[in-house]
Amino acid sequence: MSPIIGVLLTVLGLGIGILIGYIIRKNISSKTIGSAEQQAMNIVQSAKNQSETIRKEAELEAKEEAHRIRDDVDREVRDRRSEVSRQERRVQQKEDQADRKLEQIERRENRITQTEKEIEKKQQKADDLLQQQMTELERISGYTAEEAKRILLEDVEKQCRHEASQMIQDIRTEAKEEADAKAKEIITGAIQRCAADHVAESTLSVVNLPNDDMKGRIIGREGRNIRAIENATGVDLIIDDTPEAVIISGFDPIRREIARIALEKLITDGRIHPAKIEEMVEKARREVAHTIKEEGEQATFEVGIHNLHPELVKLLGRLHFRTSYGQNVLKHSIEVSHLAGLMAGELGLNVKLAKRAGLLHDIGKALDHEYEGTHVDIGIQILKKYKESDAVINAMASHHGDYEPKCMEAVLIAAADALSAARPGARRESLDVYVRRLENLEEIANTTPGVSNSYAIQAGREIRIIVNPDEVHDDEMALLARDVSKRIESELEYPGQIKVNVVRETRAVDYAK
Repeated sequence: MSPIIGVLLTVLGLGIGILIGYIIRKNISSKTIGSAEQQAMNIVQSAKNQSETIRKEAELEAKEEAHRIRDDVDREVRDRRSEVSRQERRVQQKEDQADRKLEQIERRENRITQTEKEIEKKQQKADDLLQQQMTELERISGYTAEEAKRILLEDVEKQCRHEASQMIQDIRTEAKEEADAKAKEIITGAIQRCAADHVAESTLSVVNLPNDDMKGRIIGREGRNIRAIENATGVDLIIDDTPEAVIISGFDPIRREIARIALEKLITDGRIHPAKIEEMVEKARREVAHTIKEEGEQATFEVGIHNLHPELVKLLGRLHFRTSYGQNVLKHSIEVSHLAGLMAGELGLNVKLAKRAGLLHDIGKALDHEYEGTHVDIGIQILKKYKESDAVINAMASHHGDYEPKCMEAVLIAAADALSAARPGARRESLDVYVRRLENLEEIANTTPGVSNSYAIQAGREIRIIVNPDEVHDDEMALLARDVSKRIESELEYPGQIKVNVVRETRAVDYAK
């Protein structure tokens, strides 16, 4: 066999193989496609069936949900209708109750109106009866209604005055007992602990001479020596018939002291002429200034006050030469300081403030000869000038009642000042002032209605009043004593206190025949 034929046979075989393979493949593909289409149709049919089932289930669920919602809505509607029905019943009940109450109110108003009419009728009837009774009472008693009313008011007034008098007497007795006990305890303790002289030394105004010939030497030729002394010291020398004595007259106690010392030095020296007079006056002035400083420092040391302004210390020293009713003002100030400090300690108050204010309470008297105004006003200016505290200034200003006290220490200063000035032997008064005060005291008592007589006793510390028993009853005695004491406080000036003692006495006298 030739190669070409082999090749042709081979190619032919391959072609036949390919053709056979194509035919076989085509058959297989046709079968496969048909099976796939059948499967697809089955799947579509199944999907349709499932979708139909799902649709039916969804419709069923929707119907069930709609049915459930409808049931809920119906139930809520029923509940709301029931609630509305209950509310309507309640409203109806309240309306019924309101109607019943309104009817009751109307019936009550009708009854009240009827009662008011009856009351008006009864009131009118009572007024008529009262008028008839008043007329009858006026006829029987012989008094008109106004007169009877006046008598009744007088009786009520007397009764009220009696009760008020009794109440005042009880309250005053109780308060006085408590206050007196406490005050006596405090004041007695303070006075016992304060060791001060009863009578203070007063400034001398008389210079003793070794002989009467010295008077001529003091006067000098044509009076030049006495004029030189008076011009240098600012005082007046009175040389009269008084044996071996020269009287120094001057309003300023410092000048009187300077003149006294200078005159004594001149008498001791024996050489009296204008030049020597000026020299001795200057020495006396320096001695007095030194004494003033020492006395001021001694006073501050004695009461325990060490931080005063130096000028205040000097002003305190000037009080050593100042007297009031014969009482040395510096010693009085020291005593007031001690008393105020002791009482402040007993009451638990500021002891240092009380002592300081007590020591400075009369500081204005150191300059009252040089400035116009009371010693209180001058003292205020001095203490403000040297920067003292407001409490000290108020205590000083209020110790005579010129200003209102603003602290308890200020009240203690006023009390201590009265104690120091009013105790026995502290001050001297002239006879005419003393007698005039007693006369004024008795005059105030005698001019009071109901008083028959009065007597000032115990050096004016007590006024004993005898009342007319027919005009003043027992329950009116307390009121009369209070009225008299108030008049004494407003019309008289006096140290300490005055006891008003009212006496009522009824005597029955008969004769056996």
